[in-house]
Amino acid sequence: MSFEGLPKGAGNKQLSWRDSIYFWEILRGMGVTIGHLIHNIFHTEEMPTMQYPEEKRVYSDRFRGRHRLMQREDGSPRCVACQMCSTVCPADCISIDSAEHPDPKIEKYPETFVIDLLRCVYCGLCEEACPCDAIRLDTGIYEIAADSREKFVVDKDFLLNNKTQGTR
Repeated sequence: MSFEGLPKGAGNKQLSWRDSIYFWEILRGMGVTIGHLIHNIFHTEEMPTMQYPEEKRVYSDRFRGRHRLMQREDGSPRCVACQMCSTVCPADCISIDSAEHPDPKIEKYPETFVIDLLRCVYCGLCEEACPCDAIRLDTGIYEIAADSREKFVVDKDFLLNNKTQGTR
C-alpha cells in the first residue's frame, strides 16, 4: 500500500485493541438515539404527526395525482394505442395491447390498457409523449390504498371511470 502524497507519518497510526472495536463510538451513537427517544416521549406536541384521515396534507397546485384516460364523445378511450406512453415510461409500468377499431375512421384502440401504480414514478413523461392527449395525471388523487399488490394494477375501465376512493 502506497501513501505517496500524504504527510509523513499519515496512515501509519496503529489503533489499540480498545479503539479498533469501535465500542465507544457505538455507545456514543446509542446515546444520541436514546436521547432523541426520551425527548420525543416527553415532548409529543412537537412531533410532526398528522391525524390522518381527519387532517389531510395540503399539496401544491403542481401536484399531478393519479392517472386517468380521456374519453371521446361516445365514451370510448381517446387512446389510439400508439405505444408512445409505454415506450417513454422509465419505470416500464404501462402495458397496452392494441386491436383494430370497428370504426373505419379510427385505425386502432387499446384492447387492454394496464398501469402498475406501484412501479410508476409519476414523472408525467407518458402525458407529454401522448400525441392525442389521451392520458393525464391531473386528478389530484393521492390516496391510493389496497390490501394486496394486485389491486394496484389498474385497467382501462378503472382509468376511464376515474374513481376517487382508493384503488378499487
